[in-house]
Amino acid sequence: MPFCEVASPQNAAAADAKLNDGIKIFYETYGRGPTKVLLIIGLAGAHDSWGPQIQVLTGSVAPNDDERTAAAACCDNEAGFSGGDIEVCAFDNRGMGRSSIPTKKSEYTTRTMAKDAIALMDHLGWTEAHVFGHSMGEFMFSALTELQTSDVNFVTTTGAMIACKLAAMVPDRILSLALLNVTGGGFECLPRLDRQTLSIAVRFFKAKTPEQRAAVDLDTHYSKGYLEEYVGSNTRRAILYQEYVKGISATGMQSNHGFEGQINACWTHQVTRKEIELIRSAGFLVSVIHGRHDVIAQIYHARRLAEKLHPVARMVDLPGGHLVSHERTEEVNKALMELIKATEAKTEPHDWTNLPETSSGWMVTRISRIRKSSAEGRSVSFTSSISEKLHLFLLYLFGLFSLALENGRRALRTIKPARVGHAIT
Repeated sequence: MPFCEVASPQNAAAADAKLNDGIKIFYETYGRGPTKVLLIIGLAGAHDSWGPQIQVLTGSVAPNDDERTAAAACCDNEAGFSGGDIEVCAFDNRGMGRSSIPTKKSEYTTRTMAKDAIALMDHLGWTEAHVFGHSMGEFMFSALTELQTSDVNFVTTTGAMIACKLAAMVPDRILSLALLNVTGGGFECLPRLDRQTLSIAVRFFKAKTPEQRAAVDLDTHYSKGYLEEYVGSNTRRAILYQEYVKGISATGMQSNHGFEGQINACWTHQVTRKEIELIRSAGFLVSVIHGRHDVIAQIYHARRLAEKLHPVARMVDLPGGHLVSHERTEEVNKALMELIKATEAKTEPHDWTNLPETSSGWMVTRISRIRKSSAEGRSVSFTSSISEKLHLFLLYLFGLFSLALENGRRALRTIKPARVGHAIT
């Protein structure tokens, strides 16, 4: 099986002494060609979650070490792309799948996980690559659910955060950057606090079986309109439900150490102003791809990130949910191929971006009006700070309420009802 030893002599530049000692990253490569694409999945997601994208990029979903690859590589995919020029690598982040699972939360940060990706590129002998990362993810639902159960089986999240950090750390090795359903980490991991979100969170708490979990996952990953569409005589919801139940039952759950560590990576992630400037000035093109009906990763944060990266960024706003790469596969794959082709054609940033010329300047002007400089020379947005703290406080109260409700239910189950005789009438 293909593994990359993060702290091996070959990857010494990416190793941080004892931090990466013994850490192995499981990966698969697909297709062959001079163009290299590194796919980074998110929280509790495995490398094969990129299946729809691997199919279009390489023409096959059979790994290069699979004996079926030779036969599969002869077939063109539905997009008409032969897959003869691209080699793709997808891997399991530390804490997930067949990769190592460190036991300390401090061993999981987006910076550390980005170094894993750098070590993998070194291991493969890739000097440069297109880097595509998916999501921020169902972070807050996962954190709330983890308080009362270890049955975690999500398919997305920190990948775009890791990709962002990677691009800031080694901008000279990035050919292009695609960020799918991304936010900036920390408080931006919090979903919208509305009736739909709260309803999903409550159902997460109550889910005890693969069937119950599958039903909730569908509403978390996809838009309502997509789930209600008919494919033949059945709705997509009915078809996907059976697939989810089968998948959850067969694959098992992520370990507590891996889950808690990746949660820590989400919560501690932040993209600094310096890192934004490093990405913006590096010269490569960026696509920020987001499903506008995502109930978890708010599109507002993704759009704001794209505006900060103007003029190198393009915003791709699609009518999909959190798993927009599965729900709107054709549109996402088209956007990714356009990014690769624009890079090869050396397209100028101002010809690439679809954001208004004034968007970046407008943001700077607006922010400068509401910021107050601190004694250390750092700035803080007063209005944004109040809003963020209120959001956190309300979600914290909801978490306490849900936890108290669950504990109350457990306590009631332990109380044996007293026997009473029949009433005398």
